[in-house]
Amino acid sequence: MVLADVLSNTGPADAKLGSFFRQHRELGNKERGWIAESVYGVLRRKSFLTYVAASEDPRRLLVAWLVRIQGSSLRELDELLNKQQKEWAQAIKAKPTEDLSLAVQADLPEWLWQRLSAQYGEEDALAIARSMHKAASLDLRVNLIKSNRDEVLARFASEKAAAEATPYAPTGIRLPQRMSINRHPFFTDGKIEVQDEGSQLLALLVAPRRGEMIADFCAGAGGKSLALGALMRNTGRLYAFDVSEKRLHNLGQRLKRSGLSNLHSQVISSENDSKLKRLNGKFDRVLVDAPCSGLGTLRRNPDLKWKQTAEDVAELTAKQGAILARAARLVKAGGKLVYATCSLLAEENEQLVEAFLAAHPQFKLLNAGEILAQQQVKLDTGHYLKLLPNKHETDGFFAAVFELTT
Repeated sequence: MVLADVLSNTGPADAKLGSFFRQHRELGNKERGWIAESVYGVLRRKSFLTYVAASEDPRRLLVAWLVRIQGSSLRELDELLNKQQKEWAQAIKAKPTEDLSLAVQADLPEWLWQRLSAQYGEEDALAIARSMHKAASLDLRVNLIKSNRDEVLARFASEKAAAEATPYAPTGIRLPQRMSINRHPFFTDGKIEVQDEGSQLLALLVAPRRGEMIADFCAGAGGKSLALGALMRNTGRLYAFDVSEKRLHNLGQRLKRSGLSNLHSQVISSENDSKLKRLNGKFDRVLVDAPCSGLGTLRRNPDLKWKQTAEDVAELTAKQGAILARAARLVKAGGKLVYATCSLLAEENEQLVEAFLAAHPQFKLLNAGEILAQQQVKLDTGHYLKLLPNKHETDGFFAAVFELTT
């Protein structure tokens, strides 16, 4: 049972589902869709489902998801369940839920609920958590090297797809229903890329100019690198650094579609790779999208909340501080440094920024809202960019912009 495998917490849910589907190629799209929906549905609501099922047994959790989340009636499930499972369903349906703890209502582990409620207050923390009980929309970025948003929206309209412009990112498009985009001609031609609107806004916060030298220090699979290259209109020089050769290989595949020629990927062994020394003080702008807990992406990766621990976050903050400090040495006088995470936790965000500024007085904090306004983005969350799924319908993102003054 794939749900049991996913709940074992020994690997990413998406990778396990992908492996399961490769082993069961006989399954049609409808069956695959139902399996994926049910697995992610249980992961999103596991704490609540465990309570009403009075068990962590995967089969009981699945029955609970069908009865209490999907709203399936016992009559509808009659032919799908055996005798024992029908008994479970009846007990689950009758289970009262008036006295649920806030952590269970939020569907978060206790340690994470305590962190979020202390940081945001109980009401806002609950709203944030509940917004991540829903699946994310499919956001696309239009590649300005090859197309424009009006052309892409017109194409989707002709195909009767419910596409709309994203509210903030000027080249973003939102599709409310998850749909396969990988074979769409606009995707294969490089006119569109899959990218959350929040991630698109991070690229705009870097605000690269034509002809500049830019570094994406933790490039991963390169979504922001590609967005930066398009904003530079294929001029200047853009470096994508990462410790994972596999992730940069995936960037290479995307780069071929994009039409960009100013992007150069480079595998590094760590943030202290000797290859970086010759580049110290050379970059106009450096983006550090740091390795983080990923707790802002729970709409897409609900398994993360059950895998991350408080100890993991402490280890990550040490790594984030070291990476940011090393990336800062790449920035030239007057240049900009952007630190970003997809985390909701102050330890990885505001507290880390404050520690960096205390240790690096040659940098000053800039106002993120003012920078976005200069990019014609009507969104002001103050000195920091702080995106929340319940307020902005994006993944949870944080970003700070520094300038090297000396």
